[in-house]
Amino acid sequence: MIGAGVLALTGQIAELAGEWFPFAFLVAAIISGFSAYSYVKLSNAFPSAGGIAMFLEKAYGKGTMTAACALLMYFSMVINESLVARTFGTYSLQLFDIEKKEWMIAGIGIGLLAIAFLVNVLGNRTIQAVSYFMAFIKVGGLVLLSIGGLWASGVSFESKSIAPGDTSVTGFLGAVALGILAYKGFTTITNSGSEIRSPSKNIGRAIIISLIVCAAIYLLVAFAVGGNLSISEIVNARDYALAEAARPAFGKLGLWVTVIFAMVATSSGVIASVFAVSRMLAMLTDMKLVPHRHFGMPGSIQKHTMVYTIVLAMTLTAFFDLSRIAALGAIFYLLMDIAIHWGLLRHLKEKVKANAVIVVSAIALDVVVLIAFIAIKLRSDQLVIWAAAASLCLIVGFEYLFLRRTMSNQGASG
Repeated sequence: MIGAGVLALTGQIAELAGEWFPFAFLVAAIISGFSAYSYVKLSNAFPSAGGIAMFLEKAYGKGTMTAACALLMYFSMVINESLVARTFGTYSLQLFDIEKKEWMIAGIGIGLLAIAFLVNVLGNRTIQAVSYFMAFIKVGGLVLLSIGGLWASGVSFESKSIAPGDTSVTGFLGAVALGILAYKGFTTITNSGSEIRSPSKNIGRAIIISLIVCAAIYLLVAFAVGGNLSISEIVNARDYALAEAARPAFGKLGLWVTVIFAMVATSSGVIASVFAVSRMLAMLTDMKLVPHRHFGMPGSIQKHTMVYTIVLAMTLTAFFDLSRIAALGAIFYLLMDIAIHWGLLRHLKEKVKANAVIVVSAIALDVVVLIAFIAIKLRSDQLVIWAAAASLCLIVGFEYLFLRRTMSNQGASG
């Protein structure tokens, strides 16, 4: 979960939060911590490879609510893949002194997705080896770049451009909503219940450790960027803020190192995500919550869902810019997150021995951040809100009709 989110989102978060953007990452980490409480409790009670889909089924049963919310999570993860793919394209082009056109960014992002598909076809062992190796590179690289950036700025923890009046509460909360996307990778840990020793203990520990490590590194990155660039410079380079911050801090060599690191971080993130997302969709297929057509393709169901996932991610990469992709991902993820907390509170609180105050707090924090983010987008980019609303209606309507038809067919055959 480390690396790709902060590379893609730092500029967008700074645009909304102004000089307070490092603290937007901090508040996002705190909210993610409240959210993580529910996932830890559910993972301890129901450790399995089912993850979020299994939690939803335990809370709501095998019905429209479970299927729709699971698909929201699936689509938010696919959206994140396209976000990271476009980030890969944006950073790659910083190595060349040419005019950066949208079709170039989209084309490079689509190429990365195609490579990610080929790597995933090679099998799970290859993915695990690549993921473990890249995780150490991402953590070490971000720490070294951040420390170097802070040193170059004179270890200044203040932005070069301070204008507190330019940041509104709504803007800050909207930035927090995007910041949460940088941490949402912890939810994929819940899918590892069948692969981790003593999952009832270790899944929760892994979630907590991952959030703490990410928060520390993201704060270092944010302060390093803010120490080398003004807010206006960060906003102007919002899709490649870390590369832009490397110019004054390290010169041309530093720019190359930063861009190469960004390419490594984003490509490894996409490769790992494709496997996790396709496995989730395959699981929903096995649970009879979504239909499946193989269209003459050979191989397992997960190979088929991998193809569907890649095609969808490529489509989003081609037609949506980074800000719209991130906005859709934030809305879908927060809606799904609220559903997880609500299901635990209403149906599983006693069974998993959860603290109702913490769960209610998680719901309240999600709702406040979501409302603020929607309010911002209604003023600045209504297309995102209409696209999210239309997608939500289509998902719920589709699942209602599909499950109704499935139950009717089962009743007729029984």
